[in-house]
Amino acid sequence: MSLRTFSLRALLFLGLWHSGRRSLASAPELKEQPKKIAVIGAGIGGTAAAYYLREEFGPVVKIDVFESGTIGGRLATVKMGDYEYETGGSVIHPLNLHMKQFIEKLGIPQRKDVPSKMAIFDGKELVFEESDWFIVNFFRMLWRYGFSFLRMQMWVESVLDKFMRIYQYQQYGYSFSSVERLLHAMGGDSFLTLMNQTLEEAMMGDGFSQAFINDIVAPITRVNYGQSVRINGFVGAVSLAGADSGLWAVDGGNKRVCSGLLYHSKSDLIPAKVTSISMKTRPSKRGSTVSYYEVNYVGESGSAHSLYDIVVVATPLHQGKSDITFSGFSPPIPTHYPGLYHQTVATLVHGSLNVSYLGTTEGASEFTVSEILTTDSKGCAINSLSSLDPIHIPDGYKRPPASYPKVWKVFSSESLNQEQLQRMFLSYDSVSETPWLAYPSYRPPHRKTPPFILHKRLYYLNAVEWAASAMEMSAISARNVALLAHHRWHEQAGKIDQEDLHTRLRGEL
Repeated sequence: MSLRTFSLRALLFLGLWHSGRRSLASAPELKEQPKKIAVIGAGIGGTAAAYYLREEFGPVVKIDVFESGTIGGRLATVKMGDYEYETGGSVIHPLNLHMKQFIEKLGIPQRKDVPSKMAIFDGKELVFEESDWFIVNFFRMLWRYGFSFLRMQMWVESVLDKFMRIYQYQQYGYSFSSVERLLHAMGGDSFLTLMNQTLEEAMMGDGFSQAFINDIVAPITRVNYGQSVRINGFVGAVSLAGADSGLWAVDGGNKRVCSGLLYHSKSDLIPAKVTSISMKTRPSKRGSTVSYYEVNYVGESGSAHSLYDIVVVATPLHQGKSDITFSGFSPPIPTHYPGLYHQTVATLVHGSLNVSYLGTTEGASEFTVSEILTTDSKGCAINSLSSLDPIHIPDGYKRPPASYPKVWKVFSSESLNQEQLQRMFLSYDSVSETPWLAYPSYRPPHRKTPPFILHKRLYYLNAVEWAASAMEMSAISARNVALLAHHRWHEQAGKIDQEDLHTRLRGEL
């Protein structure tokens, strides 16, 4: 992606961002606002939902955010020695405009960039090692794969161009009742087609060779999603965008965005586990009955329950992730939707890398590769191996070579045993293991996504993860659900499932 392309895009959409939203028509008269809203989950999706719900419903409504673990969810850090390191979601794309807006609003800086080098490991040896010189890398790729690498960048760019449309729709208050409708608003039938074929099928259909897909594309999907090129084509494109240049992270840890959004939303955090949600009716002052959602939860003080006008579930409703039961709903709402989450184990090791494990003859003092991706081969027990930098980069920091003890992060599908660690490291003094059910298992690709709307005023934010799981996708879903809740509460059907934005914009000019 060229700097000029990025600058034009950024200026266009940031200009839209600050130009005053919903200027297409005067807003209709709204009915009374809800009094209480519950958000279940305080990860990036839940805290962004609280932020956007406050923006939509104003300062009076009470917003409660339930979280049984730590704020941030799958955005987490681990302390090793004197520093903290990212162990969850770690990088953000330069065109992720919601995440960029969040840190601008919260006054949080981006983390200082530390130059890195990449290599690809096939379980026996390094089959590619990036040079410090761009021209050398270019000709290596050209010699081996022709113009496939440039064509891949153009392919991802074409997907990103369509992806960016969602920011215009949301800027003008448009929302979508299902993941499929949201994707169609972005990319039309082409995005739905990507959802229903594998990345491998999509790329081979566009003329990419099997060798290029196996050697270059598969290592990228393995590091980002722990899965092969047989994931769906849409999440595959998101994964390839995650290998783009200009990726960034938040100074002090990406989880700071979650705590900042929670504070900025003026929500009340309830440290408790939600166990069930049911329908309740109560008499109103006018003599009729009013329906509410009763949220039952267990906290340090025991079991309790509260009534809410609107509830947003921002935690995965899948086996192994949550066990919220829904009672009294017709049609019934399942505790678990079909599909499982894929396990990725993040193992942080402070030690000295055994570079001979990678099949290289380079000395450890000359080995400066920091990102080692792996091919999808039987002999490779790991998905990736990377040298980690602290979540805050101190002045004068320089990443040390492999001859020095430092922190490495290993992604694998299973826990690493002592024998595997001893093969990878000459010595180590501390190990921290975090098993994540980090993202859905995207194979096979064809699976109907769960709904955004579980009931009249009950919403499910994490449905979007079955298209693609990423920080920005959660933020987009949070924005969509907040708009959807607002429009359905105030009976503004004209802002739901409409794809006439560009027609209406032309009519205003």
